[in-house]
Amino acid sequence: MRNRFLWIFLWFFGVLPVSAQDLTHLTPLTTADEARAWQAVGRIEVEGNGFCTGALISDRHVLTAAHCVYSQTLEAIVKPGDVVFRAGWRDGRAAAVRTARRFVVHPDYTFTGRDKVARVGSDLAVIELDLPIRDPAITPFERDASLEFGDEVMVVSYASGRAEVPSLQKLCHVLADREPVMVYSCTVAFGASGSPIFVQSDTGPRIASVISAMAQWRDRNVALGATLGDPVDRLLEELKREDPVFNGKPAKGEKTSIAQQLGRGGGERRYLLLPQIGD
Repeated sequence: MRNRFLWIFLWFFGVLPVSAQDLTHLTPLTTADEARAWQAVGRIEVEGNGFCTGALISDRHVLTAAHCVYSQTLEAIVKPGDVVFRAGWRDGRAAAVRTARRFVVHPDYTFTGRDKVARVGSDLAVIELDLPIRDPAITPFERDASLEFGDEVMVVSYASGRAEVPSLQKLCHVLADREPVMVYSCTVAFGASGSPIFVQSDTGPRIASVISAMAQWRDRNVALGATLGDPVDRLLEELKREDPVFNGKPAKGEKTSIAQQLGRGGGERRYLLLPQIGD
């Protein structure tokens, strides 16, 4: 019993043994050749709150998780000037560095929401950079909203223990489709919030989802992500307005476990957002 409580303690504080997340499936992108195709993925650093992961979807817009632009202690959105995006960050160098000018979050997102599925399903934000990144070596990713159960996906992320080099998991799967939440077999850890989930297309990888949380579901460790589609289009439209809406609306719904809401009542034991984490 004592070991069980220790395991739960370690889970919540992000220091699980490596085997619990099976990090052998991750490939560190340590060389320039390995990292070249993923330069538009970068580390989002939030002053006083650590870091997340994000990806360019235009020359000045970064897609990430909404909770990445919130202060963990104040439970409020941080100042844009405190957010820095380091595209292609690898071993102390970035392909480009920009500060946030402003950002907008999904209108249904609330940082302290009790409805866990609503919180994950709306955990999307777009950061507008102070200056565009117009480097031909850094190509923003297109988006794809066609994920289905069983699809093969990839993820590129920074996380605790691998904060200085991006890691690629070339093959994981969609385990369940519970719009607007997708359940993945991908390996995630603290700092991986906002990481892009990719599908392969004829024109290269496209972003289909954004990592929000990790959980145990059906007796296995999984990643949870929000689907894209219309919400991201609406966020981009919001940024075109003079005064974008920065705060989300409270989520509605009963307080139930994420497993029950995903159609697996009683099977989920732990659910945890992947907050920004310090080095």
